[in-house]
Amino acid sequence: MSILLGAIGIANIGEWIYMIALHLLIFQETGSVLAITAVYMLRPAAALLTNSWSGSLIDRLNQRNVMISLDITRAILIACIPFALFSGHLLIVYAIVFVIHMAQAIFHPASMVYMTGLVPAGHRKRFNAIRSLLQSGGFLLGPAVAGLLFLIGTPVFSIYVNAICLLISALLTMCLPKLSKTNDGQKSFSLSMLKEDARLVLRFSLTSRHVMAVYLLFSAAMTVLPTAIDSLEAAFAKEVLMLTDTEYGLLVSMAGAGIIAGASLNSAIVERLPVFIMLAIGSLFVTFGYLIYAFSSTLTAAAIGFFVLAFFLAFANTGFMTFYQTNIPVEVMGRVASFYALCEAVLTIGMTGIFGVLAHVLSIRTSVILGSMCMLLVCLFLCFVIFRPLTVNKIVRRT
Repeated sequence: MSILLGAIGIANIGEWIYMIALHLLIFQETGSVLAITAVYMLRPAAALLTNSWSGSLIDRLNQRNVMISLDITRAILIACIPFALFSGHLLIVYAIVFVIHMAQAIFHPASMVYMTGLVPAGHRKRFNAIRSLLQSGGFLLGPAVAGLLFLIGTPVFSIYVNAICLLISALLTMCLPKLSKTNDGQKSFSLSMLKEDARLVLRFSLTSRHVMAVYLLFSAAMTVLPTAIDSLEAAFAKEVLMLTDTEYGLLVSMAGAGIIAGASLNSAIVERLPVFIMLAIGSLFVTFGYLIYAFSSTLTAAAIGFFVLAFFLAFANTGFMTFYQTNIPVEVMGRVASFYALCEAVLTIGMTGIFGVLAHVLSIRTSVILGSMCMLLVCLFLCFVIFRPLTVNKIVRRT
């Protein structure tokens, strides 16, 4: 398990280095903010294109080999970006980045299925807590390492460092054991297979209503709505709170401090916390953090809100991941994850657009407050579902 955690940590730090270097390179070459905005749109577009069929492949292939292949593919593609950019072919750069995001969209559910099969049920809470800590470390270490690399080299050098990180991740993954697979991988990929898998996901959803209710409510409260609110973050900080660039940087730093503090405490006490407590209380306090931020009028109040939401995010995510791994069978996990990730991507794009329009028609603060209140309502409903005796008994019995 330590090898897997090492691969995850290295790849996560490398991804942050890549993102920062890529945005800087594109801005240096084009001088256009719109060109960078287009890069942000490629991720959800790749998810929409990929998630409709990737789960059918993931559940039928050897996930370890899929992860290795995707790491190597991403490393090669990332190494090609500087050549395409300096040759003046920006569309080729976008095409390469789009394929990289497609690979990432496949990698996430594949790694989730593999981790679930590799890590024993009794160790999943601890594993997920450490994984959350590594991801939090990447959030801070990635930009810091990128800044250091910019001092001793160039953004192009940073791009190559990310490619090397992915190759190291692939080598570490090669050291992990292969998990046994069924003969499903012999079935040919076809439209009829996709239809069959869609019916399978629907049957599972109908027979596991309480599981999917928690899944969907958590996704709405912790992914869809926060993404829509976060899209207004810079405008809220600049136009509502009237923060300077330095103050805005401090605000973001408070979120980073909250992430590290919460993930550290979570990894230390995770074995003492029931899954349903982490899932419900963590989500609720993340929502409270957003509410504090939404109603803030000073840097101090906004910073408190950022710290609170970031601090409890690790608890919510660890509880959700453990719940997810425990209640969704590993043999259908890829298909379930991909199908609902597709729904999540559609909702995220839609809600982001809606809140953007609301910010224009009403005001930025009103839009952020409405988003935070919607989060609270969804989160309260999530807590109601989680604390129902039926759901609690199932979570406790399985974990």
